[in-house]
Amino acid sequence: MKYRALISVADKQGLEDFARGLVPLGFELISTGGTYQTLADAQIPVRYISEITGFPEILDGRVKTLHPKIHGGILARKTEEHRQQMTAEQIKFIDLVVVNLYPFRQTIAKPGVTFAEAIENIDIGGPAMARSAAKNHERVTVVVDPARYQDILRLWRQEDGIPEDVRRQLAAEAFAHTAEYDRLIAGYLEQSIVGAEAWPACLRFSVRQVQKLRYGENPQQQAALYADPDQSGTLVSARQLQGKELSYNNWMDMDAAWGLATEVDGIACVIIKHTNPCGTAVGQNVLEAYQRALAADPVSAYGGILAFNRSVDETCAQALKEHFYEVIIAPEFSAPARAILSAKKNLRLMEADMPNARSVPTLKIRSIQGGYLIQEEDTGTTPEAEWFTVTETKPTEQDVQELKFAWQIVKHVKSNAIVLVKNGQSIGVGAGQMNRVGSVKIALAQARDLAQGAYLASDAFFPFADSLAEAAQAGIRAVIQPGGSIRDEEVIAAANRAGIIMVFTQRRHFRH
Repeated sequence: MKYRALISVADKQGLEDFARGLVPLGFELISTGGTYQTLADAQIPVRYISEITGFPEILDGRVKTLHPKIHGGILARKTEEHRQQMTAEQIKFIDLVVVNLYPFRQTIAKPGVTFAEAIENIDIGGPAMARSAAKNHERVTVVVDPARYQDILRLWRQEDGIPEDVRRQLAAEAFAHTAEYDRLIAGYLEQSIVGAEAWPACLRFSVRQVQKLRYGENPQQQAALYADPDQSGTLVSARQLQGKELSYNNWMDMDAAWGLATEVDGIACVIIKHTNPCGTAVGQNVLEAYQRALAADPVSAYGGILAFNRSVDETCAQALKEHFYEVIIAPEFSAPARAILSAKKNLRLMEADMPNARSVPTLKIRSIQGGYLIQEEDTGTTPEAEWFTVTETKPTEQDVQELKFAWQIVKHVKSNAIVLVKNGQSIGVGAGQMNRVGSVKIALAQARDLAQGAYLASDAFFPFADSLAEAAQAGIRAVIQPGGSIRDEEVIAAANRAGIIMVFTQRRHFRH
């Protein structure tokens, strides 16, 4: 045989076709355990690892490839000195190492998995072989990803080997593979020591590039999208049905839109501009929800990002096509809706899976000079059962539903955040101001006469009664806020004087 390949994989995807393709290229195949059995059952010529080492697998298979005849064959360079040592020890060169590791991620994700089971699924020989081959990529080709198999066969047929630049790329993939594996193991062990709720001394995470983006927030900034392999069914895995390539700002706005749309009760439409909801509404159907969201702020809606928490149908699509939007995201678009919206070639349509209760909460990561600020995602909010009314006038059930809607929206507005709603429709939004009364004034100015009898939500407490004075003058019916200011009594007194209902949630939703 002209070449030697060592194959030992946990992921058997594409294995038989790949191994069968290596044989006519002059490869002698060496394998272990389950991989050997798979190849032998497929009647592919293969030698068992013990034939090469002259030593049996021992300790329940824990030791099989950790042997000089294996690692010598991988690590040897074709220098005269190495050749002499190889001859003296009767070791043959290994040219190709195909390896991927015990499925540790899948093991620890299983319900009820024990610590002992997890530890037993830590691969030792696999990472050692991958690292040895990657270290010696000057001579050895290492493959850890089944998606590479056909490229390897094609290149070997064309080049009688793998070009140096490709070997280096494959070596980088191998080290990334083992690094991610070690990250998972270290994280699992640390969590078993400090507990799931504690923050480890070293936070390890690994993400994979999904796509390069045209640019970042501005044309002079480069950007890319990365996915967390530990999460599935998320916005990042949404399916693009049509339209231009997505940008950094598109993804930011989609995240804001989808986060709010999937929290709102009822059939909802959210319109986002620069990560803030300029229009949010519920309706009897998606068309009504859209029309009411658009009516909330039609000027800001131009070029916005839309999110629906129900399937977009034909009648809604007919209305959507009359306006300019960058992205529309929904759980589904009906076939007639897709046909209608396909006329807008640049419009991006995205289908995303609705979040479920088993979704893993994500971390919010923000870079600062020299480091990172990391916090838990602000998931959920205070249920109505935990609210308490602090004013003399108490809310009706209708008031509670309106306040709940306002509270769901204000959580997704940049601080200082004020939201006005009426009849399941946002009518005024004050966002990102340096003082709270400024946000109140902006929201009231946007609502105009609709503020009479409307509902106001504030993402944090009122530090002074001035905001209540503005609300009272505009005719606001009820206010929902976290409470907790040293001037709460002053604010409550102002609400009582104005006859405004006020509810405290005891939970803040700052969004800086």
